[in-house]
Amino acid sequence: MSEGLEDILAERLAVIFCGINPGLLAAAQGHHFAGRGNRFWRTLHLAGFTAHQVLPEDDRTLLQYHCGLTTVVERPTARADQLSRDEFKAAANGFEHKIRRYAPRHVAFLGKAGYCALSGLREVAWGLQPQTLGDAAVWVLPNPSGRNLAFTLEQLVQAYGQLYLAAFPGSRAACARSDSGMLGGSNDST
Repeated sequence: MSEGLEDILAERLAVIFCGINPGLLAAAQGHHFAGRGNRFWRTLHLAGFTAHQVLPEDDRTLLQYHCGLTTVVERPTARADQLSRDEFKAAANGFEHKIRRYAPRHVAFLGKAGYCALSGLREVAWGLQPQTLGDAAVWVLPNPSGRNLAFTLEQLVQAYGQLYLAAFPGSRAACARSDSGMLGGSNDST
């Protein structure tokens, strides 16, 4: 559980989405991705994960779709760059234990910062990673924050749709009908 922001987890989910840390508004309201400009819930719906766009106050309904939510670091901040490297190091063992305990099929880090800090890798590509966490496939997806202007909604939906198709084989995500690559570029932004 995060400070003021409860994890939404169950055993053996298809996907656990891992935010870097709670935003101040999310922590104050007690709901993940509660900021008005955050595109997480819209992206999730358009990528096929949910039947309708879930509202932040209904975040627990994500379990009905075999998905969960957690954060790498528990401390709420206005911006993720306010976290120290030491905070990521301190969070690593507890985070890894949590993922092993709940045993999802896929873990999706929302932004490169959290995964790089936990894995010790300096650079990672977007999408499916060669490493696993426990038995879970690891994905790195663009951060849906409204502050992340490097990715359009369409690019977010395409990236998250790739995970959707891997997590739910045989399903059709609205975004995955494209023949293009995951993001069609080499954007290195969070």
